[in-house]
Amino acid sequence: MSRFRVERFSELPVEEVWRRLTDFAAHGRLVPLTRSRVLSPGPTGVGTRFVARTGIGRLSFDDPMEVVAWEPPGPGRPGRCLLEKRGRVVLGRAVIEVYENPGGGARAVWVEELRLRGVPGALDPVLASAGRRVFGRVLDGLLGN
Repeated sequence: MSRFRVERFSELPVEEVWRRLTDFAAHGRLVPLTRSRVLSPGPTGVGTRFVARTGIGRLSFDDPMEVVAWEPPGPGRPGRCLLEKRGRVVLGRAVIEVYENPGGGARAVWVEELRLRGVPGALDPVLASAGRRVFGRVLDGLLGN
């Protein structure tokens, strides 16, 4: 299983960083050849399901996910969202955490563990490197960095 971590700082308030990072429909607009759609009615929380569809035409696949833990940030505590990937191609989980910076703003941490069905574990370092680049770009886009 490939594991990677991406961390970004923002001058935005922690609540706004949380809102942007958990706007799952917005994620697909920032990943090339990908569109995201939320399948569950709002508000977002445990049980929210969404799917990211990546590719072109017949060379596409779905990455369905479900929110299995939802803890928005509050006084003195970070926000934490746990996503389970439940597709035929992409399996694993992602954790999104948002911390308040003592000097103002917020720190966002995205940790992902993923496995692509049919891809040998020897390629995990390549997947992790690509994941850091892609999700780094997603965080930068969502946070306006």
